Amino acid sequence: MHIELVPFDNKHQPAIRGVRNAVFIQEQRIDPGLEYDGLDENAVHVLLSIDGQWAGTGRLLDDGHIGRIAVRKEFRGLGLGAKVVQALVDEAARQGHTRVHLGAQKYATGFYRKLGFTPYGDEFLDAGIVHISMEKALG
Repeated sequence: MHIELVPFDNKHQPAIRGVRNAVFIQEQRIDPGLEYDGLDENAVHVLLSIDGQWAGTGRLLDDGHIGRIAVRKEFRGLGLGAKVVQALVDEAARQGHTRVHLGAQKYATGFYRKLGFTPYGDEFLDAGIVHISMEKALG
């Protein structure tokens, strides 16, 4: 397994898009116009590979928002999602954030709870999928 923090540049964009296209656009049927919201260029991304195959990704925005956590179906159940999230949490702490937050798909709230996130606020729809806001204090 290899995991690294990368920019959304010409070198890394195809791998990031490949994972997100497989998970969000093909599996979850999210409109590409919603998936690619114009925020990627200013985010720090994580790319995770196994045996040279891109398996997972996620991003951290300037305000401590973690999002676009995706692990390709054939690599699920190996704890890779937790590694992606932890790499982003570590980067947020390195940047001096005191808190990270995210919008979790409702079915994934248990996953994020295990990683120390707490829900807050009301449920909301994003791309037609029910989400709940979650946060984690850092430091």
